[in-house]
Amino acid sequence: MGTPAASPADVAISAASAELIALSHAVHAEPELAFEETRSVAKIRTPLAERGFEVTTGVAGLPTAFRAVYGTGPLTVGICAEYDALPEIGHACGHNIIAASSVGAALGLAAVADDLGLTVVVLGTPAEESGGGKILMLEDGAFDDIALAMMVHPGPADIVGARSLALADLSVTFHGREAHASAAPELGRNAADAVTVTQVALGLLRQHFRPGQQLHGIVADGGVAPNIVPGHAELLYYLRAADAASLDDLMRRASACFEAGALATGCTHEIRTLAPTYTELTPDPAVLEVYRTQLAGLGRVPIAPELEAARPLGSTDMGNVTNVVPGIHPVIGIDAGGAVTHQPAFAAAAVNDSADRAVVDGATALARTAMAVARDEEQKSRLLQRLVERQEDIR
Repeated sequence: MGTPAASPADVAISAASAELIALSHAVHAEPELAFEETRSVAKIRTPLAERGFEVTTGVAGLPTAFRAVYGTGPLTVGICAEYDALPEIGHACGHNIIAASSVGAALGLAAVADDLGLTVVVLGTPAEESGGGKILMLEDGAFDDIALAMMVHPGPADIVGARSLALADLSVTFHGREAHASAAPELGRNAADAVTVTQVALGLLRQHFRPGQQLHGIVADGGVAPNIVPGHAELLYYLRAADAASLDDLMRRASACFEAGALATGCTHEIRTLAPTYTELTPDPAVLEVYRTQLAGLGRVPIAPELEAARPLGSTDMGNVTNVVPGIHPVIGIDAGGAVTHQPAFAAAAVNDSADRAVVDGATALARTAMAVARDEEQKSRLLQRLVERQEDIR
């Protein structure tokens, strides 16, 4: 028997592979922070517009958010592209790979959209690292017509049923009273001491965490000079938990620690949420298994399903999407030499040969997954029925 003919989607992705890899490298070379990804967005939109996608910019009032649409079929597949970088360490989360693989998957699906009854939508989603771009777009209706949302994220290993933690992004500001630290310290109320008491309380709280609960933070402001009692101090903290209910519990207990710091030092304090709260990933089980099969067809071997829950990724605003829209957020493995995401060495690895393979494999696996779902009448009907129910709820 001869080798089966490649699908038009595979052919399209293969034909664009050099362009996709170049796109990944170009985004990587000019890292941009949340909501400032203007050059990256221009690079990502170009190959889509050139191939007939109808591109709308400024989605949800966000200058670096966009939707690119191809086809008119009843099953609308949304492919999320991320492209923001991290401060100082650039694309240490590999969003350049995400952007390029999402474009590649869209080009592949565009080649079969008419035959399979698809509408292909690339959702350009800014500010995943901080800011919750997907949440803002979700709330504004950018996902209202999406029956299936997909993306693939790089990491040190292939993980199909990737899990993430719910996250709250907080600023805690303490207000005291300045005074001369030598001549009249008794007149001061030390906001930096409030920070110290708070951090001790948080450190002691850690021994009583529920499984999956985490917190970590930095001192963003601790005073201006040694001889001035600090009248202002600020903590920036992430609180994480396995799910939204556990995050609420952690927030309540951490808030008591913030209050304790203020009370002990005679200061006042305020807690501000800096970004929308991220919820945990809830990937669609049936679509996950389709993706697992397609990944195996590419010769990749993901970690065992029973180990997936023990390997949380951190947090992602894609969690909010999957709590509303059936979707998947698997991890595509690259050889990072032992480095993990958010390390400088991972940023360097995000443009090596294995990262380039991940761009093409990720695009291919996503496209093949969407095609398999579109050909499965039971799965397609289920997703379309979910969409109808969701749209009724919106109305």
